[in-house]
Amino acid sequence: MKIDGKTIASEILEDLKIRVKKLKTKGVVPHLYVILLINDPSTLSYIKQKKIKSEQLGAKITIDDSNPDISTEELLKKIEKLNMDKSIHGIIVQKPLPSRFDDAKITNAISAEKDVDGFRKDSKFGIPVGLAVLEILSRVYEQIIKEQRTKIKELSFKDWIKSQKITVIGKGQTAGGPIIRTLQNLGTSPFVVSSKTDSLEDVIKNSDVIVSAVGKANIVNKKNIKKGAILIGVGMHTEGGKLKGDYEESDIENIAGFYTPTPGGVGPVNVSCLMKNLVIASEMIY
Repeated sequence: MKIDGKTIASEILEDLKIRVKKLKTKGVVPHLYVILLINDPSTLSYIKQKKIKSEQLGAKITIDDSNPDISTEELLKKIEKLNMDKSIHGIIVQKPLPSRFDDAKITNAISAEKDVDGFRKDSKFGIPVGLAVLEILSRVYEQIIKEQRTKIKELSFKDWIKSQKITVIGKGQTAGGPIIRTLQNLGTSPFVVSSKTDSLEDVIKNSDVIVSAVGKANIVNKKNIKKGAILIGVGMHTEGGKLKGDYEESDIENIAGFYTPTPGGVGPVNVSCLMKNLVIASEMIY
């Protein structure tokens, strides 16, 4: 069954719209400030979605791509100024950062109350991509109960997640790593694999839930997943000018029990979870 990320995202945003209206009656307009220092297709696509969803929500978004050659000192000064600006509720320095920057130093310069990307260890927020994966898995859990595919009615979502053999392919800074940490914080112990993992095919094929966060074609295919597996595609790459995922939908659609498409899967939910963090940040001032 295809998981419609757009529908899930829309449901999240509808609730957020109500909360934004309440904030506006108090004179508060949620404001997200994004500093963009790189210019690749997947990042630009994600930024575009942030802009669209912010506008749909009634929030404000500023995309600052005015100085891609900014120095570390200048960037830190800009972040400090944004931290002090009460009209700005969320700050993002879009990852991945150019190699000349110390990632941890830049991340920790953003105040914990405005770190809506959730990368600080003491951030007030969960990392959106990890939250998106949990949101999608919760919808799968609800659907399994509805269809009574297994006898899990007595299990909570958290207990159900713990009962699943979960494999995360890739442990990158912007996707795999945050997803792994999110799952671990829930009390699970996901398998983490890469191209160098011994018996990679066997690990994937024995998994109940596969989260692929690589960004290359055919990482997952009909030969290396088991019947009924839950497949969540996070990784993206460009092919022929189009964004593609880590697997071909036509290849796995009759084998996977549930799967996300690319585009229209994790991406929209990811952005909606970011918007939720922004709204929470805006509400925190009261």
